[in-house]
This record gives sequence, structure tokens and C-alpha cells, in this order.
Amino acid sequence: MASFTRATGKHRYRRPSRLARSGASLAGIATLATTGIVTSLAAGPASAAAPGHAPDAEQTGLRQAIVMDDSLARTVDAQAEAQQDAADAAAARAKAEAAAKKRAAEVKAEKKRAAREAERKRLNAFVLPVEGSYVSTSYGSAGGAWSSGSHTGVDFHASSGTTVRSVGAGTVVEAGWGGSYGNNIVIKMKDGTYTQYGHLSAVHVSVGRTVTPGEKIGLSGSTGNTTGPHLHFEARTSPDYGSDIDPVAYLRSHGLSL
Repeated sequence: MASFTRATGKHRYRRPSRLARSGASLAGIATLATTGIVTSLAAGPASAAAPGHAPDAEQTGLRQAIVMDDSLARTVDAQAEAQQDAADAAAARAKAEAAAKKRAAEVKAEKKRAAREAERKRLNAFVLPVEGSYVSTSYGSAGGAWSSGSHTGVDFHASSGTTVRSVGAGTVVEAGWGGSYGNNIVIKMKDGTYTQYGHLSAVHVSVGRTVTPGEKIGLSGSTGNTTGPHLHFEARTSPDYGSDIDPVAYLRSHGLSL
């Protein structure tokens, strides 16, 4: 029976030299720090150390790497938070600026609407032809002083040279001498009716002129068939004589009190 023999002596595991271990440790730490997984490996080596024993070089280097990695993470977090705060502030400013621009545009638009509405009201308004005056001779009064046998308008008390105004917006269709009316003006109003202003001492508008409510169109006087200075005012359905309507009722229908 054959026998087997083995060489005498013992085989021992030889630990790497201190220099080799240190190099490997530093390389490992560098790799771990670079890859950002130091924290996940920290539990392994640390837990492997026996209680009461001082950590070896590898453990000490790893702990330093963990501390370095935590410090770097805090710095990165702080930078990220600062950047986020700056972005939030910029967004808030942009939002506030947009809201301010929108409000300014709304205010501007509202002012334009108010201005248009005010202009519309002004152009549609009616005023008395002589400010602060009163009717001295009423419409329809009978007498031989009028060719038709009755008064076709109303007379407003006014001394010579008193400002005469257009009662509303319209276009001048007659301006100048009008026979028994003397110097007179006829205006086609926006609503299609006509108004006449007679016995004027001066005419300040011409045919085709567009006038606005309250605009000065001439001066009162006593030209034509009259016994004294005043303003003869008529309201008509056409520019022609004989189409007269009650001027007081006409002015009242446009919101005026007489």
C-alpha cells in the first residue's frame, strides 16, 4: 500500500506591508470620495472593528473621507438652496412686474373708456343757446309782427353782442343773411332735426362747419325784422321755413329745463 507524504513546514498568510496598505487605503478613499458612495461603505469597515480596539489606517482614512464627503454635500446643498432662493425671488419679481404691467394696461384702458364715454356724453348733450337767459316771447304767439300770423320760434332775452351757442352737435347748413331773420344760422343736428338762430349781429361759422354742444357760433343782435336785440330760436324738421316745431318742448326732450 502506497503511502503519501507531504512536505513538512507551515504556510502562513502574509499581510501586505504597511506601505502597501497605506497606498491601497488612500486609493480606496479617493475612489470612494470620487464616486460619492463613501457613506454607503462606512458601516462595513466601522462595524468590523472590534470594540475597544483602535481603528487601523484604513478605518481612519475612511472616516476622514466620510467627513470630507459630508462637508462637500453640505456645501453643495447650501449652494443649491441659495440658487433656488434666487430663482424663487426672480420668479416673484417677474410675477409682480407682470401684474403691475397688467394693472397699468387695465388702468390705461379704463381711462380711455372713460374718456370716450365722457366725449360721447358731451357730443350728445344739449345746452341753452344763451346762457342764463329766459324766454321773452313764447312759441305760437299771435300777432301781425310775423308773416305767418304767429311766432314760429321763441325769443331768448339777450342784449346785443351776447354769445350765442349751438344747442347741440351738428353741421352748419346755412350761415348769413336770411331776410326777415337778419343774420341767421341753421344747423342740422345729429338726430336729423334742425335749429335756427336769428337776428344775429355777427356770424362766426360757415356752411359745412361741424359744431359741438355749447360752441360759440355768433353774437345776438337786432338785424332783420325785429323791434330790439334778442335771439330768435327755432326747432324744425327740415331746413325750410314752415317746418317749425315747439322749441321749448324740443329742448326739454333733450334734458333741458326752461
